[in-house]
Amino acid sequence: MKPLPTLRQLQYLVAVVDLCHFGKAAEASAVTQSTLSAAIQELEELLGAPLLERSRRSVVPTPLGREVARRAREVLQATEDIVDAASAARDVMSGPLRLGVIPTIGPFVLPRALPRLRKAFPHLQLFLREEQTAPLIEKLQSGRLDAVLLALPYALHDVEVMELGEDPFWVVYPPGHASPPEVVQQADIVSENLLLLEEGHCLREQALAACHLDGARNEAFQGTSLHTVVQMVANGLGVTLLPQMALDAGILRGLNLEARPLGGAGASRRIGLAWRRSSARKETFRRLGEALKAELEALADRRGAATRK
Repeated sequence: MKPLPTLRQLQYLVAVVDLCHFGKAAEASAVTQSTLSAAIQELEELLGAPLLERSRRSVVPTPLGREVARRAREVLQATEDIVDAASAARDVMSGPLRLGVIPTIGPFVLPRALPRLRKAFPHLQLFLREEQTAPLIEKLQSGRLDAVLLALPYALHDVEVMELGEDPFWVVYPPGHASPPEVVQQADIVSENLLLLEEGHCLREQALAACHLDGARNEAFQGTSLHTVVQMVANGLGVTLLPQMALDAGILRGLNLEARPLGGAGASRRIGLAWRRSSARKETFRRLGEALKAELEALADRRGAATRK
């Protein structure tokens, strides 16, 4: 029988190709550098070709090394799916689950949702990763995350998405602004200095699309978080768009700001839970999605009750 590479050898190669550094790859793999280096040398001897170009200062994969690493990722992901399938057969809501979440959702939903999730699924271990949408989706597709909580619309490929609910946009005005309309229309935004998050945040593009605008009115001021943008509005630099969940979480508390709902088509974003189509844990994600959906609906109910008072 033809000798085959081991999964460990493939894991070490992928780590080195991703990090281009033996020391960092060894640290990420929780082994010594000599152990990692020896395993890759054994892999090269087995394949009969060099996979890495080594020098004192750097390590660069050869064309074959890149191709082997690409295929190795697929093998490792398929192997992990086998383990997940076995785990799901025992108890779909148990074991570790690596959940990615974007910064414009995580701080406003998870503090309330996590205690309920722990109570509902005591054997499920949630490990959270907060990052912008693009790197989260890349990690999902490469197997470094199991699912991602994100905002739609967003271009997605080869993933399944469970929609959890709508999140309307509100326009937030600074102190001293002329009396804003009860419901803001897209035309009302055109003359305003619209402050948004910096490039890379999907909320930025969704807000621009909701207002039918091509770009913010003041590119010199772009926030790194919604809290930063709110402080910019409080200092009279312009207006901004916030999702309803941020308002419900009290992001404007203690500030003399006025918020008005945005009207018209596309005046909201959709919240969704995404996972790989090939994953064996689809039932786990569906149940998690149902729990998160119930939390969003409860938030909307509390909002409606407060409005009626």
